[in-house]
Amino acid sequence: MKYDIKDIRLAKKGALRIEWARNNMPVLRLIQERFRKEKPLKGIKLAACLHVTTETAVLMEVLHSGGAEIVLCASNPLSTQDDVAASLVKDLKIPVFSIKGEDTKTYYKHINSVLAIKPDITMDDGADLVSTIHQRKPAEHENIIGGSEETTTGVIRLRALAEQGKLRYPIIAVNDAQTKHLFDNRYGTGQSTIDGIIRATNKLLAGSAFVVCGYGWCGRGVAMRAKGMAAKVIVVEVDPLRALEASMDGYEVMPIKDAAAAGGIFVTTTGDTSVIRGEHFKLMQDGAIVANAGHFNVEIDIPALEKLSRSKKQIRDFVDEYILRDGRKIYILGEGRLINLAAAEGHPAQVMDMSFANQSLGAEYLLKHYSQLQNQVYKVPEDIDKKIAKLKLKSMGIRIDTLTKEQEKYLSSWEIGT
Repeated sequence: MKYDIKDIRLAKKGALRIEWARNNMPVLRLIQERFRKEKPLKGIKLAACLHVTTETAVLMEVLHSGGAEIVLCASNPLSTQDDVAASLVKDLKIPVFSIKGEDTKTYYKHINSVLAIKPDITMDDGADLVSTIHQRKPAEHENIIGGSEETTTGVIRLRALAEQGKLRYPIIAVNDAQTKHLFDNRYGTGQSTIDGIIRATNKLLAGSAFVVCGYGWCGRGVAMRAKGMAAKVIVVEVDPLRALEASMDGYEVMPIKDAAAAGGIFVTTTGDTSVIRGEHFKLMQDGAIVANAGHFNVEIDIPALEKLSRSKKQIRDFVDEYILRDGRKIYILGEGRLINLAAAEGHPAQVMDMSFANQSLGAEYLLKHYSQLQNQVYKVPEDIDKKIAKLKLKSMGIRIDTLTKEQEKYLSSWEIGT
């Protein structure tokens, strides 16, 4: 079996950490029980490009139990947990091509290693896997029947492909499932981003001017958690409705130019490029901390900062100190990559339980229905979304009501008025 990981001897530690995650992912455990019996993915080759974390390892176990032949690589050069990669290789015999801190050349080499299995289904987090496929000749991957995408950024890229008529196979947008983006993006990103910033810097958030760029579900989550730690939160937005919502949620809203001068800690959560640029670095206070919680590091214009700087050094793990020509210092966390995975452990298992339940059931759905699907981006079917929500509630010991016959009739009729 071919693989490329840091050190196979880390497997024992990884196995214990995977066990801890598994204990906190009851929905996936229920799905695994059924998959083990029914083998719905038997004979399917699955190429996965995901963050190689303990939670992802549990997803790999579920897919493996369902009969899939899996190969895994990282969806971000800094998101791999090397002990987890080692355990997947040693204990589950799943080929993994992933090393924390790999350079860009190695990153894409690993993606190509995964694609060498000629997959039937792809599972992506950011669309780098699908993007690589679409840069090749169609005949090289003509056996692919469908794929899934985990992130907002990836879904945007794939919808752009579909709108141009260039998407080669149907994609399930796992990110658009309500049991994913309402929880993973808000509560997962919110907590894990703050966790990453604190682990990297050990800075006190209370009283700090904390700037959140973008008020989508991820931005909402980060702002909520920063406010909970007594930071003074400023929101930067381009969408008038989201800006209005942020204001009514109690945050100060202003353009990035004004926020650059006012902020002490900055987090980008937009999924777009060049959110914080050279002109903004020129306005920042001495000691400003800049981090990214969007999928790619393009949200922060680091090349522009390098041009403005006279020196750079790594002052702590995942903290690069840039000294500007006027002597001011600006700190970039995690090379501008996902700070929650670069400096911390990513989302908690409890929230990834729902996200990865969507991935596993999405793969099963694709296998059953791919012949009826066009080369478009599809939402997770509503019945799957609700099924996952019900399983999660059950695992939490929470019961809810059901509609009476009278209530169902009222909601489905027009005759009954006041």
